[in-house]
Amino acid sequence: MTEDILSFDDYDERHSPAPPITDFDNVVASAMSRRDFTKGVVAFGIGALGVAGSARPQLALGAEDRFGFSAVAANTADTITLPDGFDWDVLVSWGDPLWSDSPDFDHVSRGTSASQSRAFGDNNDGMAVFSKAGRVVLAVNNEYTNRQIIWGNRPQGQATTDDDIAKGMMAHGISIFEIQPSSAGWTVVKDSDLNRRITPRSEMLISGPAAGSELLRTRADGDGRSSFGTWNNCGNGETPWGTYLTCEENFNGYFSSSDPNLGRPNAMIRYGINIEDWGYGWAKIDDRFDVAKEPNEPNRAGYVVEIDPFDPEAKPKKRSALGRFKHENADVVLAADGRVVVYMGDDERGEFLYRFVSEGRYTVGADNSNLLDNGTLFVAKFADDLTGRWIPLTPETTGMTSDEIAVYTRMAGSAVGATTMDRPEWVASNPHKAESYVALTNNKNRGLKPNAGGDPTPVGGPNPREVNVYGQIVRWRPRNADHGSDEFAWDLFALAGNPKVHSDLNAGSNNIDASNMFNSPDGIMFDTQGLLWIQTDGNYSNEGDFAGHGNNQMLVGDPLTGEIRRFLVGPNEAEITGISWTPDRRTMFVGIQHPGERGNSHFPEGGESVPRSAIISVRRTDGNVIG
Repeated sequence: MTEDILSFDDYDERHSPAPPITDFDNVVASAMSRRDFTKGVVAFGIGALGVAGSARPQLALGAEDRFGFSAVAANTADTITLPDGFDWDVLVSWGDPLWSDSPDFDHVSRGTSASQSRAFGDNNDGMAVFSKAGRVVLAVNNEYTNRQIIWGNRPQGQATTDDDIAKGMMAHGISIFEIQPSSAGWTVVKDSDLNRRITPRSEMLISGPAAGSELLRTRADGDGRSSFGTWNNCGNGETPWGTYLTCEENFNGYFSSSDPNLGRPNAMIRYGINIEDWGYGWAKIDDRFDVAKEPNEPNRAGYVVEIDPFDPEAKPKKRSALGRFKHENADVVLAADGRVVVYMGDDERGEFLYRFVSEGRYTVGADNSNLLDNGTLFVAKFADDLTGRWIPLTPETTGMTSDEIAVYTRMAGSAVGATTMDRPEWVASNPHKAESYVALTNNKNRGLKPNAGGDPTPVGGPNPREVNVYGQIVRWRPRNADHGSDEFAWDLFALAGNPKVHSDLNAGSNNIDASNMFNSPDGIMFDTQGLLWIQTDGNYSNEGDFAGHGNNQMLVGDPLTGEIRRFLVGPNEAEITGISWTPDRRTMFVGIQHPGERGNSHFPEGGESVPRSAIISVRRTDGNVIG
């Protein structure tokens, strides 16, 4: 396998291997002795909270089929596969201009930094639709760019000019633009005064407990209160007061050092800051990405950023109270007393699940703009008896200062003994009851290696399989149905697997069979009916452990019955990620990321065209509501 097709985690692990841990083999052996118990969890986990029985879930007596579609089969077609009665088209693709003075995408040159800065970014991920005064805006994360595609007009797919590097930089960030319905479906409104690109060069503010900290001060920002840019934005969230939350994930791979012998402190190692970057070369055109020159600059990335989608002049704010780590998404709910609760996962092998609870309370029509600056950050600790607790990360519990907790959140989680998880991805909360779900996408190191901080990763609890290649979805219900409670009960909603290949835990839970099997659940989102949409970013080899899985897909789960049904299959070598709905709920937007990342797709235009990440519009052919 070449460096170019290593996953972000694999690249980081190769260049910053996890430290050894004393007596780790003994820890693993102890955890493995609990396997009989964890098998029991999987056997009845679907019904542990009274959702369904231990047999394969069936619709509850007298219940209606809430899905409204027939399942589609897994496949490896280089297109979108949907059930009968549904249709799709492309809303926007990488490189499509958002203003009429910018040229259409050029399949030969793949554009310039100037054209890319005024066009839809690459590798779209999380997104959300906002409506106000009859206008509709779509905010979309542009997580990263595939170097061999964006620089595919260059020898060996490598940047040869500074503008090549800048073009790759401008493909990152956020795209915000107005959309409107037409006879042909929803379309982008070019030249709208609401259209906006937020890139790694956009000015933004830093707020919360880390603002002004010495840990954030640089030569360009001696006060540690402002920053330039956001990048590698993964999942997202929405606040009740109408703002967009975009989450910085694998921010570390863009930093490098001009000093090959630079001694990296433990904090840099824990966060994966290496001597070499992933190949984007940003330090060649901007010194702030050279950690030998600006060692604090990485401390200014890895946050949840709040954006007002209807005010292009408002500076985005990095909300440091929500912690610094590889943020996946930010799921916002309200506690029983009106405090704002934000659930967040740290997407790296063996990292943690977090919760933020605000000090202030949300009030309709009031000024809620600073609710995410003051509150308490918690980390999850799961017990094998299907209970759990949120542990506060405070100076008293961690021995760290408030700004250190905000900047070095991973170390704070380690200090209180949080449960190491199998890559916590998106969190989604049921709109009809107090329960939340987290997608744990996979962890090939479970039971074998510690995480990057040396914390053990024993088999057990919500992570029941050694060398977990399939992933699972964990559900929890807060005590007294109150998201503000520090205690919860948990179970396994789904254990992904392959029952055609395995007969042990790797076959999956009882609601997984040959008709709906999948691997690596990633994006999850509830619709208004209380159905859970599940998107995958997994192994699409369709061989070995993954035989029959086909391309990445989107499924729907019913929490009332435990049933899971496949709705969509994506094109070759693509991740399915990001989902949102128009205000009338008659169109669903779905993200198709990095098609052809290994050279085997020409989605969406076909022929010999350059593969392009895109957002597709999905509709019922009868025009009825979807989701």
